[in-house]
Amino acid sequence: MPREQFQRGLRDVEDGVLEMGSMVDRQLDRAMQALIDRDLPLADAVIRDDGEVNRTRFHLDNMCVSLLAQQAPMASDLRLIVAVLAMVSDLERMGDHAEGIAQIVLLTRDEPLVKPLVDLPEMAIQARQMLRDALDAFVDRDVESAYLVGRADDSVDALYERVYRDLIAIMTTDGATIEPCTHLLWIAHNLERIADRATNIAERVVFTVTGMLPEMDVSRY
Repeated sequence: MPREQFQRGLRDVEDGVLEMGSMVDRQLDRAMQALIDRDLPLADAVIRDDGEVNRTRFHLDNMCVSLLAQQAPMASDLRLIVAVLAMVSDLERMGDHAEGIAQIVLLTRDEPLVKPLVDLPEMAIQARQMLRDALDAFVDRDVESAYLVGRADDSVDALYERVYRDLIAIMTTDGATIEPCTHLLWIAHNLERIADRATNIAERVVFTVTGMLPEMDVSRY
């Protein structure tokens, strides 16, 4: 593969990561809107469109493998390809978490809300911003901005802890609320994991630039 063609392939892969990131961001936005509005057709659409996110991930995987197979990349290019392989895996899982929220919307269609939807939408807003900031840092190769994404995860974790405590208190007071509270906990968990995966993407930005893979969030499991 001529060098110019290889570089064009790298640019196409980068563009693909940004496109996939936009798809995932939209999936999360629609999943949360479906939750807030109890919009079952919108939840169905999120579930249906998750297949496109998955197909994009495997397409980008194949592009990266092809680049590796056809030319021995220089160190910086190799780091980029390795980072992209990890990023698209995290983006695909973020899409799965958005789909999971949509699935819960369908599951809870007839359930009363046991807690106002205040903290969960805020978690989603912050997680989506972390994703966008991580992708911006990737475009700019901005290590400092990538580390800021990791620090922003603390705020999402704090919201998750508050949701968890509130729902446990509700369940303790009224056993009849256990099932609807559990469903809201699942949503909170999906949002918390989306933020963690945005942090993973930011870590890969640092790796792309420096060759070092930092551990930004020691609470991950």
